[in-house]
Amino acid sequence: MRILKVISLLLDYPAEHLVDGRAELEQAILQAREISPPQRVALFQLLALICNQDLMDGQEHYGALFGRGRSLSLLLFEHVHGESRDRGQAMVDMLAQYESAGFAIGVKELPDYLPLYLEYLSTRLDLEAREGLADIAHLLALLAARLEERESAYASCFRALLQIAGAEPVEAVAQLREKVAAEPRDDSLEALDKVWEEEAVDFLQAEQQDRCGVTPNAPGKAREESAVPLHWVDFQDQRPASAPDEEVGHV
Repeated sequence: MRILKVISLLLDYPAEHLVDGRAELEQAILQAREISPPQRVALFQLLALICNQDLMDGQEHYGALFGRGRSLSLLLFEHVHGESRDRGQAMVDMLAQYESAGFAIGVKELPDYLPLYLEYLSTRLDLEAREGLADIAHLLALLAARLEERESAYASCFRALLQIAGAEPVEAVAQLREKVAAEPRDDSLEALDKVWEEEAVDFLQAEQQDRCGVTPNAPGKAREESAVPLHWVDFQDQRPASAPDEEVGHV
């Protein structure tokens, strides 16, 4: 499904190849029949917005939007599992899914990175791609609602994905609008500092537990004192100190 590849590029970090391929992407959007005309127009406008501004400004805006806080993270499992161990197993399973389909990924991206997942779905049959989006429709709706709350044009990508998944974008987002409006923002400097402080405290507590909360067989247990034999070396005499009898009779 070609439109999924287009949305994948739109949601990825802005780069020169996106600007260079603008004409091709515009044609792909206009020809996409998986989404309605209003959704095509919204994607077309987002592409124009990205390409018409200075690239560095676009990158800075992108980083501030998706890189601060966790509420708009494009890592899917961060919304599902947070920092729990289940997230690691989920990514292992996702990697296995990619590998079984012959889809190779670069080492720089985590398997649950949404643009990567969309690129993967773009290589599958239409039915499988729609089912893959339906599996994460609740996350797509939540991200769409949060982006609309911030009046971001990137919300158009998530509305289009919801439509491809078989959901009604307006209804799906409307159900979450009140909940999202009541959420505290997590992208302010104060919020980021608070998260950093909490993580630092947790780290220090874990470190103290490793040092102090030990059991008799734990690695952190202080080593019991024991007698250690001393070996003296006479540095003024180059002969081995282990042969004292040879020194008898010498003045």
